[in-house]
Amino acid sequence: MLLDLINLLQIYQLNINGVLHIGAHYGQENKIYDQLGIRNRIFFEPLSSNFSVLEQRVGPEYTLIKKALGNENKKVTMFVEVANNGQSSSILKPAKHLLQYPQIQFPLTEEVEMARLDDLNLDLSLFNFINIDVQGYELEVFKGASKTLEKIDCIVSEVNREELYENCAKIWELESFLSPYGFHMQEVNWAGQTWGDAFFLKEKNSN
Repeated sequence: MLLDLINLLQIYQLNINGVLHIGAHYGQENKIYDQLGIRNRIFFEPLSSNFSVLEQRVGPEYTLIKKALGNENKKVTMFVEVANNGQSSSILKPAKHLLQYPQIQFPLTEEVEMARLDDLNLDLSLFNFINIDVQGYELEVFKGASKTLEKIDCIVSEVNREELYENCAKIWELESFLSPYGFHMQEVNWAGQTWGDAFFLKEKNSN
């Protein structure tokens, strides 16, 4: 995560009671959640190798769900890389990513289960923050999470301004989709040049 979550929550005076972490990889942010005292946590990670590490690092205290998220309930094939420990793997076929990072190839595929977040029957009263990093598939996840977004106060999302993956959502598309739910982008960090992280905050009178 490129943005300083602890600093963001202080600046915007936010109280986070629960996080839905979508595309959790190894659960690197779990220590930050510890520091913030976030009680409720669900980690979503579809790839088998990543999920095994996630289980070891996060342990049984929090809920881990071995699924990809999107706007359909079905099996999908992911493009899997190993040079970056699977962090760049995606449901979408790599495009400019291969040119920007030629050392990262995608020699493997894995079939995974995909679900709509709204269809998982979560207790949404326990969660008001989404942290999402799914390599250009963020918009499809949000399309399957309309009920969930009504309960969310803030989002940290990976964003793209070029086509790193085929047909990946661009930052202006995410802004357009999230705006009717009351979200407005407050911060963005383009440390990856073509990609970065953005912080979306819901207006207090939106719900």
